[in-house]
Amino acid sequence: MNANNQPYRPEPLRMTNQRKGILEEVQKARQHLTADEVYELVRKKQPRISLSTVYRNLEKMADAGILARLELSGNQRRYDWNTDMHHHARCVRCGAVRDVPLDAGVELDLGSQAINGFAVSGFRLEFKGICEKCR
Repeated sequence: MNANNQPYRPEPLRMTNQRKGILEEVQKARQHLTADEVYELVRKKQPRISLSTVYRNLEKMADAGILARLELSGNQRRYDWNTDMHHHARCVRCGAVRDVPLDAGVELDLGSQAINGFAVSGFRLEFKGICEKCR
């Protein structure tokens, strides 16, 4: 909450050249990249960009809802261009992450249940296994 008892909302982000480059690489990759991976891709076109600038801008874009921030178990934070609700499968050997399309008819009614004193507001499903490359 802010001083006026309103929920915190991040300021709209100005789309700088650095942010455009970062967003372009995340969208082009069509996979879930770490900040280090994004940095390596972006600096090919913007050699003066720093790793800290990439980290900071990924976080700002995630806070603004432009990218999704993934904090999967046993893995570095990753960023996803797809901000719609969806789930993931993670390879326990190489750390690769893939989207899992679930049937739209599958629903979990967690909103009406309390889990250990929590009123559930959402969930994210993570499947773990071994990808095709690692098998």
